[in-house]
Amino acid sequence: MQKLNLPEYSFRIKTKEGKSMIFDSFRKKFVRLTPEEWVRQNFVQFLLNEKNYSPSLIVVEAGLKVNNNPQRADLVVFDRSGNPVLVAEFKAPEVKISQDTFDQIVRYNMQLKVKFLIVSNGLNHYCCQINYTSNNYAFLPEIPDFIDVFPMV
Repeated sequence: MQKLNLPEYSFRIKTKEGKSMIFDSFRKKFVRLTPEEWVRQNFVQFLLNEKNYSPSLIVVEAGLKVNNNPQRADLVVFDRSGNPVLVAEFKAPEVKISQDTFDQIVRYNMQLKVKFLIVSNGLNHYCCQINYTSNNYAFLPEIPDFIDVFPMV
């Protein structure tokens, strides 16, 4: 698979019926290794290993409803009370991050109302922090560490 703008990680990969499969430890099964899945699996490892996120608070392919239509967010991080605080949308490396990508994650956030939005194609990563009190957002220079998402009080 393509080298990404992320550290390199080891994965369990196999071939089944001529198709490459990668083991997803969150879904506890092998899933088809598409370019988008490659980005998701690498980004999840980045959050766990580099940014110290807790695996127990991450949901991959989280189901939600947008305008009464079932959708799936690529990744949602919850706080210890079960409230979503971060949603991420992943694209294949060859897919340019565009306004449509941000529109998609904003639609998800209409229901989730999280504090952080992440969009990545594995090469370019964008993170916004939303301030609902002042009704604005700011792009962050890097993906926040777990401690920045969940500050100790």
